Amino acid sequence: MTSSAIEIRPVDSAADRTTFMRLANAIYSDDPNYVAPLEFELGARLNAAKNPALKDMPNQLWIAYKNGAPAGRIGAIINHAHLDRHKDKTGHFGFLESVDDPAVLNALIETAAAWISGQGMENIAGPYNFSVNEECGLLIDGFDTPPYVMMPHGRPYYAGHLERMGFRKAMDMHALEYYPVRQFIPEKRQRFIEKALAKPNVSIRTLNTSDVLGDIRVIIDIFNDAWSDNWGFIPFTEEQAEHMAGELKPIIQKHNVVLCYYNDEPAAFGLVLPNINRAIHDFDGRLLPFNWAKLFWRLKIKGVNQSRMPLMGVRKKLHKKPVGAAFAYKIIDMVNAANMDHGVTHSELSWILENNESMLNMLTEMGGKIYKTYRVYQKAL
Repeated sequence: MTSSAIEIRPVDSAADRTTFMRLANAIYSDDPNYVAPLEFELGARLNAAKNPALKDMPNQLWIAYKNGAPAGRIGAIINHAHLDRHKDKTGHFGFLESVDDPAVLNALIETAAAWISGQGMENIAGPYNFSVNEECGLLIDGFDTPPYVMMPHGRPYYAGHLERMGFRKAMDMHALEYYPVRQFIPEKRQRFIEKALAKPNVSIRTLNTSDVLGDIRVIIDIFNDAWSDNWGFIPFTEEQAEHMAGELKPIIQKHNVVLCYYNDEPAAFGLVLPNINRAIHDFDGRLLPFNWAKLFWRLKIKGVNQSRMPLMGVRKKLHKKPVGAAFAYKIIDMVNAANMDHGVTHSELSWILENNESMLNMLTEMGGKIYKTYRVYQKAL
């Protein structure tokens, strides 16, 4: 098929947005591990009026048509929060999906790259949907299992096509699978944890369900400090914290948020989510007319036996102190025990930067095993 058969059209209407959202369903029609995101949720993320993260993030979406039929999609993003922090003149691409056709992939990437270049950028990197704080990275290993909540899936051919276009690795991120067990911390390590935390200036609690927003603000404050030296980091804003609290409130559980205090200051946190993908795997992205009732029953009555820890952090000033390490171990110990009590049998710890050796070592020591790898690619324009 020649490139002349490929047409790239911008997403300009509600109908275009629906086509954009549903396009991936056809790409993965023969893949039993694909889980379609809920359309109402994805639609809200793509809508600047509903997603505060887009407030300072100009973007454009396109659909590729091959012989008149949708065959691929892409988004281009100028993330000013990223540019302000990293000053690398890099625009991002995301939401990439395509049939296995180099002409389609090339046309999509070239369209996004031209738009990004037109915004004054000198490099392109991705995928980001829309930022490093959301779904990001291209799946390059671990295609044989479904993605957990807020994690992307992918096709094995994407990486090869991007690399043939001159893209190279910027960073890999790992997801670890973990099967909860009691007493997973070695006895010597457990004694260290108990000693480090047995002090009057240390306190630990779970979520305050009457003030979810307040606790999310505490989490974001710790996160913005703890992760500030990490590759690709951009801070969450107050608006994003409020938005996150609203999104998480219906699904978050008291035992799945742990907050640690040191000298009366919030010092560390852990956040675990039920794996919503387990509950919506057969919905094809739609809640109506009856899937909303199935979702309520599966989440609130039956329960989900899988969970994911997407966020954990310890303030930088405690990173090299015994109490900081003890907080990290204690957080995982607490959510592990609580989730087992609630019937969880499978967990994912994700994502972890490939250069975060201390965290990877801690998690593998506890029984975690790397089973998926995601790659962010980059290229000069």
